[in-house]
Amino acid sequence: MERWVVSAKKADFHGIAQEFQIDPVIARLIRNRDVVGEKQIREYLFGGLEDLHDPLLMKDMEKAVGILERKIREGKQIRIIGDYDIDGVMSTYILLTGLRELGAKVDIRIPDRIADGYGLNENLVRQAKEDGADTVLTCDNGISALDQICLAKELGMTVVVTDHHEVPYEDLEDGTRVFRVPEADAVVNPKQKDCAYPFKGLCGGAVAWKLMQAVLKRFGHPEDEIYEWLEFAAIATVGDVMDLQGENRILVKEGLKRLHRTRNLGLQELIRVQGLEPEQVTAYHIGFVIGPCLNASGRLDTAERSLALLLAEDREEAARLAGDLKALNESRKEMTRQGEEKAVRMVEESELKQDKVLVVYLPECHESLAGIIAGRLREHFHKPAFVLTKSEDGVKGSGRSIEAYSMYEEMCKCRELFTKFGGHPMAAGLSLANEEMVEVFREKINRLSTLTEDDFVEKVTIDVPMPVSYITKRLISQMELLEPFGKGNTKPLFAQKDLKVLSCRIFGKNRNVAKLQIQDGAGYRMDAVYFGEAESFAKYVSEHPVLSLTYYPTVNVWNGRENLQITIQNYM
Repeated sequence: MERWVVSAKKADFHGIAQEFQIDPVIARLIRNRDVVGEKQIREYLFGGLEDLHDPLLMKDMEKAVGILERKIREGKQIRIIGDYDIDGVMSTYILLTGLRELGAKVDIRIPDRIADGYGLNENLVRQAKEDGADTVLTCDNGISALDQICLAKELGMTVVVTDHHEVPYEDLEDGTRVFRVPEADAVVNPKQKDCAYPFKGLCGGAVAWKLMQAVLKRFGHPEDEIYEWLEFAAIATVGDVMDLQGENRILVKEGLKRLHRTRNLGLQELIRVQGLEPEQVTAYHIGFVIGPCLNASGRLDTAERSLALLLAEDREEAARLAGDLKALNESRKEMTRQGEEKAVRMVEESELKQDKVLVVYLPECHESLAGIIAGRLREHFHKPAFVLTKSEDGVKGSGRSIEAYSMYEEMCKCRELFTKFGGHPMAAGLSLANEEMVEVFREKINRLSTLTEDDFVEKVTIDVPMPVSYITKRLISQMELLEPFGKGNTKPLFAQKDLKVLSCRIFGKNRNVAKLQIQDGAGYRMDAVYFGEAESFAKYVSEHPVLSLTYYPTVNVWNGRENLQITIQNYM
């Protein structure tokens, strides 16, 4: 079930259009993305590297830089502890290669998803000490490792945390909220309440990139040297599904330019093995083609394989590793498909279907796939969903949420049920002591939920109701100014009612593409394409020859000829 709504945000669209030499439709799209005021609009349209913020504005950045400078000069051993997802791998790569550039004695350890779990644990801390590490530098984790960092300090190590996750907190009986920041020597995380950094939405890779920017500068390296690592910060930003707003948008836009001419052999081979050319890669390809391969090693094997790909120094090795990651990802996709089918069936055939928050226990599911399957359940039922699996020490799981439900905050209300938990409003991870706790958790998280039936109706937000006859190549080329698209900066969505279908045929290897010709009331014709369940779409069209459509306009190039067409997103 869908509810179509039109975004009705007000502004002087013609004034903005004149000032920036853009079509009024583009001005409206910008306003719909909450970009207001001349400075913000200019940055959104034309922002570049000069608009990035000074890393030293981040709390403890100066302190962290001072510590690393001293440790490098003294030849002390630095142990980087990252994370097994794409953001963690990119953060680790940026810090490892950046510090090596400065002559640091540095090594890495990426936790094993199954053996170690997320982030710092006692074993990793003790192992670092035994291996002679003087300093532990975390990336994409550490903000919630209060006890583990205390242990590292007791063992005499220096600890620098770089992270972007929510700072853990406790709600006291008097209603006050107390934030618990680990007692590290420096904690660099823009999410800290008293951090003056103007942009809070960075991923772990971007925080690591900012740290290296400040460290390189301290060592007198040229200011533009840091841009050699920008493509990795961009991959982390898209791969970790950050909002493509403000500074993130600039990081990704500029990072993609560098990715198009990347010198990294591993990325070159990973792009090639997917049948792409580097200059073709968009944010979409990072999110849905390249990113899943980089994530697959941390899910089904060890994330150090993805890191090895990025560090590969000869093409043969890079090609072999890229092929391995692609094969791993194919295996991951099939396992995910099976898990998704089972989870959907469990919900539809049981009382789980009545729950506001889905809690599905799949004991045999590989725990690394829980988050992906939770995301599929959320899409299928448009409800927050947790998928839990059996682990060596109890039950582990991941959740994915809808906009109306702040998952991390809701989990804080039943924190006593978890042996470990953490996350964001839209995604979270958790551990339970045993299988008996699954039903206890399901009951409590649902009892505390204030979600209403309205929250479960998927809302399709239309940017502009626009006749297809208004589409021009000039408008489409101006829409490129709004890229890169992704979370927080979605692809524009247009709509028109009462479009007559003149023809419809299905093609594609999997018969998943429908090609149409449509006509408006004034007789204007336009080609249209639909990707998805083409058979059921064609059946609907045969029964409803006049449609209301939401769409995105494109230029179709075929045999050297260009013609306008629309890609259909929703129909009724």
